[in-house]
Amino acid sequence: MKTHRTVLVTTILIVLSVPLRAVRVGETAPDFAATDSNGQSHTLSAYRGKFVVLEWHNRDCPYTHKQYASGNMQQLQRKWTARGVEWFTVISSAPGKQGYVTADEENAYVRQVHAAPTAVLLDPDGKLGRLYEAKTTPHMFVIDPNGTLIYDGAIDDRPTTDVSDVPGAHNYVDAALTAAMAGQPVQVSVTRPYGCSVKYARE
Repeated sequence: MKTHRTVLVTTILIVLSVPLRAVRVGETAPDFAATDSNGQSHTLSAYRGKFVVLEWHNRDCPYTHKQYASGNMQQLQRKWTARGVEWFTVISSAPGKQGYVTADEENAYVRQVHAAPTAVLLDPDGKLGRLYEAKTTPHMFVIDPNGTLIYDGAIDDRPTTDVSDVPGAHNYVDAALTAAMAGQPVQVSVTRPYGCSVKYARE
């Protein structure tokens, strides 16, 4: 009997330790609350009725650097925010890890590279990153006005750090937003994200 109880307790502990499954394409994206680099609070639910892009970012990652050095990420941010999309750059690097920045450092970087997101969400405890199971920088998510996740994955089909690859790449985020805004289905809704691993605490 004692052995049976031990096995039961162990099983319960194992079950409780398994993290909740992240949202999948076609499901409602989980709400979140996060603070941006200017001290403003944001929740996903506040943007219901709009398209939302979440872009995981690490300025010290060469895969992220590729997108910003080419100007590609900034161009996408400007293009889609001008059409009413809320674009959030998310930094989940923990203190002491590659890519961690203070609010002032990030604001200076945004000015330096002429980035144009709606806001930069600072997530040093990794809660937002783990909620969405963000794996790489960049890792891109697109959410439609109904709050449904319609794209999850890589920014494009060229998983390299070579800036010269950007012009010829097929950009999945651009394609997803173009199709969805035209009322068309997203042809490629899930891809494997590529880049540097998100530098969560304890990793």
